[in-house]
Amino acid sequence: MKSEIAGIRHHYSKQVLLETNADYNPIKQFSKWWQEAVHAEIDEVNAMTLATASPDGIPSARIVLLKDYSEKGFMFFTNYESFKAQQLESNPKACLVFFWKELERQVRITGLVNRASPVESNTYFNSRPEDSRIGAFTSPQSRVIESRNWIDEQFEKNKKLLSGKPIPRPDYWGGYIVRPIIIEFWQGRPGRLHDRLQYTLQNNNEWNIERLAP
Repeated sequence: MKSEIAGIRHHYSKQVLLETNADYNPIKQFSKWWQEAVHAEIDEVNAMTLATASPDGIPSARIVLLKDYSEKGFMFFTNYESFKAQQLESNPKACLVFFWKELERQVRITGLVNRASPVESNTYFNSRPEDSRIGAFTSPQSRVIESRNWIDEQFEKNKKLLSGKPIPRPDYWGGYIVRPIIIEFWQGRPGRLHDRLQYTLQNNNEWNIERLAP
């Protein structure tokens, strides 16, 4: 192990997370932390790790962008023919992780995954910049392509064809909603004795809150 890597450390000391200042509802607690993260002007505050797995348990992870959240769950959008979507279709479970280092916080969300409704997908697709909508038509996401020039040429062809016209959402593009069953809030503390509160959804749809050892 290289000493310069092993020696990298950060002293966490900004805030605390106690049961007395946490909301009993994890979505409301997330909303509180979300607003604080937005006000902290964190760059790409909505960036989150999405972890999926194949039916035989081989994991895969990548960064995607949160586009909405509510009591229903946490929403993001992608190509339904992408690698991540193939895993979600065969194994509709996922984990999301937010890391807001400026606030020394993490949020980990484990849940069940469903497709967003066509209305929800259409609404978001139509709000995207034109180049992003054209890009959705252009990219066979996650498939092997011959070169960068090929994808650029396909984009330019589609841009000439579609620019300035209504661009309908492709059937193979849309949203997913991760409906949480476990949400953990992590607040960095000195000496690596971090605060960790875990919310677990019960059969009666109530949330049980437990403190985890750091």
